Amino acid sequence: MPSPTCPKDVAVLVLNWNGLELLRSFLPSWVKFTPEEADLIIIDNGSTDGSVAFVREHYPEVRLVAFTENYGFAAGYNKAIAELDYKTVVLLNSDVELSDGWLREPLELLSSDPSITAVQPTIRAQRSPQDFEYAGAAGGYIDSLGYPFCRGRILSVVEQDQGQYSTPVDLFWASGACLIIRRAAYLEAGGLDPIFFAHQEEIDLCWRILARGGRIVYAPSSTIYHVGGASLSAESPRKVFLNFRNNLLMIYKNLPAPRLYTVLLLRVFLDFLAALVYLVKLQPRHCFAVLEAWRCFLIKRLRYERVRGDNLAKTTTQISPDLMKPYSIIVQYYLRGRKRYSQLPR
Repeated sequence: MPSPTCPKDVAVLVLNWNGLELLRSFLPSWVKFTPEEADLIIIDNGSTDGSVAFVREHYPEVRLVAFTENYGFAAGYNKAIAELDYKTVVLLNSDVELSDGWLREPLELLSSDPSITAVQPTIRAQRSPQDFEYAGAAGGYIDSLGYPFCRGRILSVVEQDQGQYSTPVDLFWASGACLIIRRAAYLEAGGLDPIFFAHQEEIDLCWRILARGGRIVYAPSSTIYHVGGASLSAESPRKVFLNFRNNLLMIYKNLPAPRLYTVLLLRVFLDFLAALVYLVKLQPRHCFAVLEAWRCFLIKRLRYERVRGDNLAKTTTQISPDLMKPYSIIVQYYLRGRKRYSQLPR
């Protein structure tokens, strides 16, 4: 597909695959609240449920890029972003409802400081609008062992948004539910990793961006509403598998030695303990998912030797302990009973 001439600098990209019902529900808010300075573009991944016909018939003003096959989430975005020539792109999940002015602060942050590479808005739960949403909340960090968590969401505990995170701060990662990012930085970092399939691929991308000197910032006055779980249920063994496997691959790709080996050794103990807990709770499929995640990681890491070397060679910045926290979130949560971000060590 040739690169078209784009008079606007910003593209809001929604990747769709057989998401007709989601389009019916959320496309009206995308059209209504996408500002004049941005183009709304639906990237269709070879849908067979009438999605393309629906957009063309009911929203002819919306630009549609229709791929002839399903490239998957990561590769679909990578292909679209490589071919669409915009300065800034927004990766927006298809189960997100927008609000008035949601893009104003992120664009202001990017224009005010060239060191800022990506921005995340406040992400609330679409079904419970006063609560933060699990996948992003008020911005993400990782702990000393690579486990991700958010301001507003520690493991399974989600806080209500009462304005407690009302100032812009630097983050380790921004949620893929709504990621506003400079296109050049996205491409230079290599985009999303297609092997991940789903879950934590945005954290892996953000890690590479930080290591190469970029910054990721939270925009508190920008708010979107995310359904979450549209691809996989939170209780799905498949989701457990992807979260554990992808997290291990991400650590292997990005964490320098010798710390890498210390972390992996500790993770063997903690992850197998998690598998045992699933077994005690009579969830054998979840237990097997953790074990299978480790098996797949040990196989796939051989394919990542060159990728790891390339990532480390391009590392120019040591990530601050303010972003990669020096403590274990597992210890803080289970042993110290700290289940809110405000209770964690500073």
